[in-house]
Amino acid sequence: MAVTEITATKFQDMIRVAAHRINKNADFVNSLNVFPVPDGDTGTNMNLTFQTGAKAVLESNDESVGDLAKHLGKGLLMGARGNSGVISSQLFRGFAKSVAHKKSLTAQDLADAFAHGVETAYKAVMKPVEGTILTVAREAAKAGLKAANGSDDALVVMQAVVKGAKRALAKTPDLLAVLKEVGVVDSGGQGLVFIYEGFQEGLSGKISSDVHDVTDEEMNEMINAVHHQSAQVQLDPADIVYGYCTEMMVELGDGQNLKHFDYEPFRNYLNTLGDSTLVISDEEVVKVHVHTEHPGTVFRYGQQFGSLMKIKVDNMRLQQESIIEREGALDQQLAQKPLAEMGVVAIAAGQGLGELFKSLGVTHVLNGGQTMNPSTNDILDAVKAAHAKHVIVLPNNGNIFMAAEAAAKAATDVEVAVVKSKTINQGMTAMLGYSPDADLATNQSEMTAQLPNVISGSITRAIRDTTINGLAIKDHDWMGIIDGTITVTDKDREAAGIAMIDKMINDDSEIVTIIVGADANQTEAKAIADAVGKQYPDLEFEIHQGDQPVYPYFVSVE
Repeated sequence: MAVTEITATKFQDMIRVAAHRINKNADFVNSLNVFPVPDGDTGTNMNLTFQTGAKAVLESNDESVGDLAKHLGKGLLMGARGNSGVISSQLFRGFAKSVAHKKSLTAQDLADAFAHGVETAYKAVMKPVEGTILTVAREAAKAGLKAANGSDDALVVMQAVVKGAKRALAKTPDLLAVLKEVGVVDSGGQGLVFIYEGFQEGLSGKISSDVHDVTDEEMNEMINAVHHQSAQVQLDPADIVYGYCTEMMVELGDGQNLKHFDYEPFRNYLNTLGDSTLVISDEEVVKVHVHTEHPGTVFRYGQQFGSLMKIKVDNMRLQQESIIEREGALDQQLAQKPLAEMGVVAIAAGQGLGELFKSLGVTHVLNGGQTMNPSTNDILDAVKAAHAKHVIVLPNNGNIFMAAEAAAKAATDVEVAVVKSKTINQGMTAMLGYSPDADLATNQSEMTAQLPNVISGSITRAIRDTTINGLAIKDHDWMGIIDGTITVTDKDREAAGIAMIDKMINDDSEIVTIIVGADANQTEAKAIADAVGKQYPDLEFEIHQGDQPVYPYFVSVE
């Protein structure tokens, strides 16, 4: 049946189903990351971004599509995480502007809105790259406009948008050589296809049986990423139903005493033990996160399918009590303390990294980075916590640039500038150019000038077989990444570290700094430094504890 009018109720259906689709497929989108590293988070970022906007739409009682779209755009902007999330927010910001003041939408209105969204998103990106989410959005909008010329059925337009998006997605490897080499389509483009498919399904009313109304609890979990962030300060610890944040990693096995792993029954059972369940698996390993009252039951269940490689339990009630005490004391201190002229916010994950940044003069450290890209709103909160009239933000990750810049534009009571540090190493080096007595523009300029003075390296483990830049990489190999390029692979982590540092050294090198992650150790770091030192006796070495996840070692050569 033709849909000649998109009402507010129908628009909410579109958003609801799209929110489910991107949530259900976030892990698949993550798997399309070009680099075979464990922090591919495009799907996570797009999912959390879209859930924030969807929550704003679904909680609204407005009867105008224009008003609902405004809520969507605002929610997406404040919840935007990573470059893919920010670009998504801009697509729907333009969409919202196009339909402002419209009570309902015609087929032409819908097509025009998608086209206006593309225009807005392209303007927001300084150097648009073909073969990305932007390409998929543009070609989808073109297909929608063409369909609207011949039909007044909004469903026909939406179907054309989806087909156009899929055609463009299939061509992304032809536009970006690295996608073709690795054998994947663009991850952001794939995420957008899932969202558009949700729109089509919600508009048609023919919703798959596996699509359900996202509950408030599920929505809040997806938005707040509770397994990464603190609970809200106003939450009473006694109100926490499931008090133990429980994580495990199971190495799947075969044998008479082990059950065969089947994803759906496995996850469904864990859902009966608590909430905030997250299950990620491949053929060899399953990773679990769940909030429960019975961690032991979770671990015993996991052992039925293989051996426990890693377990972790946090008492969230005790954590919440500490948060309330700490946040209350901080608010009181800030209220009594005059605003500083200048402050610096650095984004980093790991207690040791936080201490290192503060020792360099950083005012406030926002927990985030690899696998935990903070949202625009998170960065705004960190700027507030810096308690200064002027604030520099160090993203320390290229995927956080756009969210940081969005926060800088959204800040009202404080002037914010972003120094585009791509790595933790660059962020620390940038602090050498910082002066609390200089003005904002001078600090931004001086700190930016420091960025090229460091060569950044990191060690992490491959999560799949691939070939990139002509380098054959096997699953579980250790990789050495220098300034964003994988240059070394080895079965042995120590050997990979030594080989990577050797490639980082040049005639001007003087100091090598090794930052030890949560899954590494000082003994191995010293062995790496000693081995390189024998080859380069004039170099100085520093070893610091960073506690960062995902990357056992960060290395700076200056």
